[in-house]
Amino acid sequence: MKPVRTLIVDDSASMRATLKRMLSADPEIEVVGMAPEPFAARDMIKALNPDVLTLDVEMPGMDGLSFLERIMRLRPMPVVMCSTLTARGAEVTIEALRLGAVDYVTKPSGTPEDIERDAGLLCEKVKSAARSVARAGPQRLPAQPSVGAAGGGAAAQLIAIGSSTGGVEALFSLLPALPEDSPPILIVQHMPATFTRSFAQRLNAECRVNVVEATDGAQVTPGTVYIAPGGERHMELSGGANGRIKLIAGDPVTGHRPSVDVLFRSVSKLGAGAVGVILTGMGSDGAQGLLAMRRAGARTLGQTKETCVVWGMPRAAKEAGAVEKEVGLSAMPEAILKACRETVKVGSA
Repeated sequence: MKPVRTLIVDDSASMRATLKRMLSADPEIEVVGMAPEPFAARDMIKALNPDVLTLDVEMPGMDGLSFLERIMRLRPMPVVMCSTLTARGAEVTIEALRLGAVDYVTKPSGTPEDIERDAGLLCEKVKSAARSVARAGPQRLPAQPSVGAAGGGAAAQLIAIGSSTGGVEALFSLLPALPEDSPPILIVQHMPATFTRSFAQRLNAECRVNVVEATDGAQVTPGTVYIAPGGERHMELSGGANGRIKLIAGDPVTGHRPSVDVLFRSVSKLGAGAVGVILTGMGSDGAQGLLAMRRAGARTLGQTKETCVVWGMPRAAKEAGAVEKEVGLSAMPEAILKACRETVKVGSA
């Protein structure tokens, strides 16, 4: 395989050098150029035709978001953002992912050992980005009618969703299309602890449902979306469909904390009273949990390969036999609500 041709865009000479050293250590990556600001990067993109761009958020002349918006509008390509773990960095990174950036990494810092540890993650994200499908921001999906508008109300008492790479963009398409009387929705989207609150707030501004960062002990209610907080705890449903959220300590599961598998397994106790959805993402988190949901009688949906940024998690779930039906992203809101209504027929047959 040819190495992934990568262009680094960062206004700091020392950061450019650090990123180049980290990426060049991987024989499957070739750093073809480094640009100190967007205007130089624009010319380098034309001349070098890189496979992947690593992009700083804040730069002179034109900020990273403005440059990203132009890239995704004029020449969509895989972009990995380099961000800081600050509140401001979180807000900007969420917006970058909404605009179409494939993924993000936190800027390397600390001891040489810390940087060496982070190098592996950076390289994996760049290589994964090269295999992804670049898109110019979230689709504007048609708003769905009230859950009860076409079948006398929803029988499914809860919707559980898992996503990772590409999931921010997907959720910005999916959730605004759902009606305000949707069943409670619990979501695990892989991201750091400092990002999930900003993510929930940004989504809430665009949705008819209420979107919040989940808190331990919160009672789930219809019309509300609960985003699992990133960090040291998994998210579970406790006490049934009208129960409460539990944030529990524990080791990573399938390499993640919070884990989609942990959420799905807890929701599987609802049987036919739940709908499970696995969206775009790298890896296999959620496959076994979704299988547990399907075996318990839940309806289960997986995003199609053609509409995923990375067809990893849905593929793993499909191969495990966990996906009842594959659905494109544009059709996913309607498919979820249809699955909610169809549970009425299953339960009353």
